[in-house]
Amino acid sequence: MQNFFINLKKEVFPVSLILILAISRLIPHPENFTPIIAMAIMGGYVFRNLYLSFFVVLFSMLLSDFFIGFYSHMFFVYFSLFFLILVFFSLTKKINYKNLFIFSFLGSVIFFMISNFGVWIVGDLYERNIDGLIKCYFMAIPFFKNTFLSTIIFSYSSFIMYKSSTRYFGIKY
Repeated sequence: MQNFFINLKKEVFPVSLILILAISRLIPHPENFTPIIAMAIMGGYVFRNLYLSFFVVLFSMLLSDFFIGFYSHMFFVYFSLFFLILVFFSLTKKINYKNLFIFSFLGSVIFFMISNFGVWIVGDLYERNIDGLIKCYFMAIPFFKNTFLSTIIFSYSSFIMYKSSTRYFGIKY
């Protein structure tokens, strides 16, 4: 019976996280101010399982996109998140207070580059040449501020909450 409760506690956290991530994209918020990139960075640290990290991000994105609506450059957004999960999963042991700022910046830049490349390549807002690509990146710069700020806030928040909860509940994933 005790194993049942331990397993139940372990399942509640990922399911709760999926719902929180999905809801965070549905409630009114400043553009690009969501915890999704932070979760891609912190997934390996929190879950210690690459597949669970992929699943949590994928399911929360699909769930929220179901309500928000699907979009043309969706593949590039999802790909960038999966790429971040893969990269930062390999750096899980290096996550600490100092490195988290650098990881948040790098994660935000990678997401910015890949997702906006997708806007340029599949959209019809910009010409399909180097000038169009540069213009696409240039026009997206105002959105980067919220992406970076939210990634820092949510990465540090999740890092602190995870460290506190593992001490309080004694559960590691």
